[in-house]
Amino acid sequence: MRQLREAKAELTAAQLNRDNARELIFNATRKAQSAIYHSLGNPASITTIVQQNISEGNLTEDPILKSLVEIEKSVQWIASLPSSSKSAITVAENIIHVASEIVKLFTNEPDD
Repeated sequence: MRQLREAKAELTAAQLNRDNARELIFNATRKAQSAIYHSLGNPASITTIVQQNISEGNLTEDPILKSLVEIEKSVQWIASLPSSSKSAITVAENIIHVASEIVKLFTNEPDD
């Protein structure tokens, strides 16, 4: 999926270009998140469900929704950082990996 390829490319660019790393890491995680939402169906509806779950503080038992909430919280954490860090890159790598697995599961697309 195009969004995952772009996410991986932006993360690689962030590792090479420290000046724009924070923005590149954030963009990479948003693209990976978008790939998940598109593979699940209606991205706007999924965004609403995840945002409601976070704002209401619901503790869901649904493993997919729980993962989506954790990914959103991680993306928000990256967005809140004043600069890039190794931990932000590690979190982004994990998000992209999880996104790849979810997309593969729901779309039967081969891994890049």
